[in-house]
Amino acid sequence: MLETAGLTRAGKSRMSQEKVERATVLLEEKVFLHCTNPDCLTFAKASGKEPVSCEPRNTCQRCFGSDNARAVKDVLDACRKRGFSKLVIVGGSPTVRHELERLVPSALELRLVDGTKARPLDQARADLAWGDVVLLWGATELHHKVSNQYQDTATGPLKRKLVHVPRRGIAQLLAGLLTHLQR
Repeated sequence: MLETAGLTRAGKSRMSQEKVERATVLLEEKVFLHCTNPDCLTFAKASGKEPVSCEPRNTCQRCFGSDNARAVKDVLDACRKRGFSKLVIVGGSPTVRHELERLVPSALELRLVDGTKARPLDQARADLAWGDVVLLWGATELHHKVSNQYQDTATGPLKRKLVHVPRRGIAQLLAGLLTHLQR
């Protein structure tokens, strides 16, 4: 690619700074770096760019070497397809909720609910009405008094918005959401 663009030739070992900048832009336009994860390879092939395997894993342009980041991208794609943009997550530690806020881009609005503090029923009802999906994140900091408020309030069509995820970890939480979205 670089030879075709006239930025280098076979046998050269150095490049001027001006050409390095042009080469970087060219490669960013034409190449998609991916790790060994099959989902990342599939995504790279679908990008319309030349898929190139990368090492170290954190240079992958899809997951950045993180299971959590990969899961966020998968969920964002699925939410876009369904027209979902609002997600309520009930439970999880303060640290994990902060990490979710950091990982999830603004394209998906989050309402993160502390699972250790009781919420008024009208607030649980408002969360159910607001969110496209409400995740009850079991196996984390989620007291029954909080989860019951959502389960008891979710009637009729609101019940379909409620998803129970019984596993720990952000990637596992989002895998549970992805399974729900694919149904």
